Amino acid sequence: MPSGEYDPEAREAAWQDRWVDEGVYAYDGEAAVDADTVFSIDTPPPTVSGSLHWGHVYGSILQDVVARFERMNGREVFFPFGYDDNGIASERLTEEELDVRHQDYPRHEFQEMCRDVTATYEAEFNEKMQSIGVSIDWSETFQTIEPRVQRISQLSFIDLYEKGREYRQRAPAIWCPECETAISQVETEDDERASHFNDITFEVVSADGEDEEGADTDEDADGEEFVISTTRPELLPACVAVFVHPDDEENEHLVGKEARVPLFGQEVPILEDERVDLETGSGVVMCCTFGDQTDIEWYQAHDLPLRIAIDESGTMTEVAGEYDGMSAEAARDSIVADLEDAGVLLDRRSITHTVNVHERCDTAVEFLVTEQWYVELLDRTDEYLEAGRQMDWYPEKMFTRYKNWIEGLQWDWSISRQRSSGIPFPVWYCGDCDHEIIAEREQLPVDPLADDPPVDSCPECGHGSFVPEDDVLDTWATSSLTPLIHSQWDWNEESEEMEVGRPELYPMTMRPQGHDIISFWLFHTVVKCYEHTGEVPFDSVMVNGMVLDENRQKMSKSVGNVVSPDAVLEAYPVDAARYWAAGSAVGDDLPYNEKGLRSGEKLIRKLWNASKLVDSLVDEAPERPDLKPIDKWLLAELDAEIEHATEMLEDRAFSKARDSLRSFFWHTFCDDYLEIAKQRLDDGGDVSAAYTLRTAHERFVKLFAPFLAHVTEELWRDMYAGDATGAEASVHRRNWPEPLGVEADLEAGETAMAVVGALRKYKTDNQLSLNAPVRRVEVFGNVEGFEADISGVMHVEELESLDREPEVESVVTGIDLDYSVVGPEYGSQVGDIDAGIEAGDYELDGDSLQVAGVSLGPDMFEVERERQYLGEGEMLEAGDAIVVVQN
Repeated sequence: MPSGEYDPEAREAAWQDRWVDEGVYAYDGEAAVDADTVFSIDTPPPTVSGSLHWGHVYGSILQDVVARFERMNGREVFFPFGYDDNGIASERLTEEELDVRHQDYPRHEFQEMCRDVTATYEAEFNEKMQSIGVSIDWSETFQTIEPRVQRISQLSFIDLYEKGREYRQRAPAIWCPECETAISQVETEDDERASHFNDITFEVVSADGEDEEGADTDEDADGEEFVISTTRPELLPACVAVFVHPDDEENEHLVGKEARVPLFGQEVPILEDERVDLETGSGVVMCCTFGDQTDIEWYQAHDLPLRIAIDESGTMTEVAGEYDGMSAEAARDSIVADLEDAGVLLDRRSITHTVNVHERCDTAVEFLVTEQWYVELLDRTDEYLEAGRQMDWYPEKMFTRYKNWIEGLQWDWSISRQRSSGIPFPVWYCGDCDHEIIAEREQLPVDPLADDPPVDSCPECGHGSFVPEDDVLDTWATSSLTPLIHSQWDWNEESEEMEVGRPELYPMTMRPQGHDIISFWLFHTVVKCYEHTGEVPFDSVMVNGMVLDENRQKMSKSVGNVVSPDAVLEAYPVDAARYWAAGSAVGDDLPYNEKGLRSGEKLIRKLWNASKLVDSLVDEAPERPDLKPIDKWLLAELDAEIEHATEMLEDRAFSKARDSLRSFFWHTFCDDYLEIAKQRLDDGGDVSAAYTLRTAHERFVKLFAPFLAHVTEELWRDMYAGDATGAEASVHRRNWPEPLGVEADLEAGETAMAVVGALRKYKTDNQLSLNAPVRRVEVFGNVEGFEADISGVMHVEELESLDREPEVESVVTGIDLDYSVVGPEYGSQVGDIDAGIEAGDYELDGDSLQVAGVSLGPDMFEVERERQYLGEGEMLEAGDAIVVVQN
């Protein structure tokens, strides 16, 4: 029996340990006969780049609500947990923690440093996830850097390579100068930044190297100049062409000539191309290799030369002449100053414009020609879009983000990274002909820097020395394989095919994730799994929003509005945090607020105290007797609530399920029915009330279990577990309640509860105790069968239910003037009008008001009315019924 006060701090931690010890959430592969009996969750492995924040807590709780709900619906739930601990994020964490640079250490040594740092954070992650009551199966964990996952990641590379879906190419790539690595399009984001437009004069020179007189000349030009506006003057040494739009009549005469680049002197062709933006700057644009995506397109389309002015670290190269060795930012300032000294800087004005930055470090990206590995995407975007359509989306609107990302793709997926910590490419190259040597599947995982290739000589040219690939795979190339990692995808040597070892898990039932990584994790997972298996990787996608601060601003360390989970959980129970997290519509951002946490805390106390009362009134539910009308009504209403909660949870409408359930429990059950049942049981042990009270309460404990995981476990084990032990004693292993199918007069019951509520308010308003007797009550409405219950709980000596209309009339209680209309119209007469209304010296004539000698139109006033009972007693309104109290 629940006794004393509930102590969340002690009991929540105890249950978290006990759940693990008893294996309450362990996945039973033998019980999972087929996919229909399994609910598999492709949980997002958090990037090990720091401590868990409220976003992790929020998303994880929503996943857990689904897991607990599906588990109670008889599904064998597979709920794993992993860590994305390879790649740039973990490297940068290590560099910050230890104040080191990865370039300063041998690769193996730095990798060990990364393992040590991430291990500390992963242990913290374990503790935090357990401390918020997430029903993870801790035997199903993984790291994206562990050998088993490395093998799967390298198998993926080999499989795609053999299918012709990967290629190595020296080409322009998106490059982060801070991280000194290529990145993919998905790792960039737009950022508004302050900059300057620089109007720079270019000189026109004759295309054939002759002046207009026909004489050979090196210096003479035709004397014409034009202006180019640019935000990147540091790219002038990389300028290889100038472009005008074919429809640009003002500048079309320049096409076919050459221009001399100021300061640097190279002469470049003036060409035409429809990609020139006529609305920006002067309409004449320089092409530099490379400033942006358009530069790359021009370079490829017009077969332009290559001039690399900025290297991998963001430093100017020898192409930049005297600026060689400067940072790009310092060179920009120097070049601007020198342009001004040379008299070719016509104007410099401040602007704000969109800059493409690396989302990991916020550094503006460059476009460099490098050799990288790519997964081919652009030829199959229609198939990836169709794969997305085959999945159920919660909410549906998130499919649009997926669709927009695919339709906006401009690059194939660059999967190679020039970093120290990551999964190696299983590739060597012939030292003579550069032929690619791919590892054998039996070797995996391999590290080409430490392991030998599978051949002694090159199969193409016979050369005997090899160069190991020293790049590592993009972390998304591995984390995109989570469905295949969970389902144990591997090479079957006997069948010589890739096979899924746990077929009941694949495709996975649900992919939960934030909307911010639809283009990262979701899209890349669809690509990888579709290419490997020909199937979509999961049946449904549940996309949660972000946690905002109380002002609805995104939480950010730099802004200082981040809320620490530790601080919140020191002040509030875990179940209160779970209640708060379930207060969102799936997909919408959720502001953090303590009001939601306090509401959760109050509900925990209400549930605990109501449970104590129920247990004190009824030890256990008797056999079902013939039920009285009010008991039928309560159970029938509860049936409807169960159906609603089930439907909402199936649709992942968490807040609708939570709020409706709380309201029904708090008001209908506790405020109304529980008081009535208590009265009946105190008066004589009513068996119908005893059955209904205990049956309803047991169902409430189950219904609240996905949200309030800890207090419901405490109540269930105390009141309902019986002789069950271990995992089977847990409420989280019980069946989700189904409607009992009780039939009742719902309308009469609803009216009866409204009458009880009206009488309770009457007593409170008149400062009467709830036990104070009421001499007589007349109810004008149908409460047939509920009279005794109303009388008993509200201590009514005589109650009569009448099916006729009461003697009620509508009376005017006031006139509300619209002074914004009356004032300008009547000016000094307004005082007399007010006085007439106050004295009741007015007359309503249809839509007009006659007062103080003037007639006011209907737009100048509103009539306040209320219904009054003409008979003896005080009238109360109770929904559609009228209650008259005679005391």
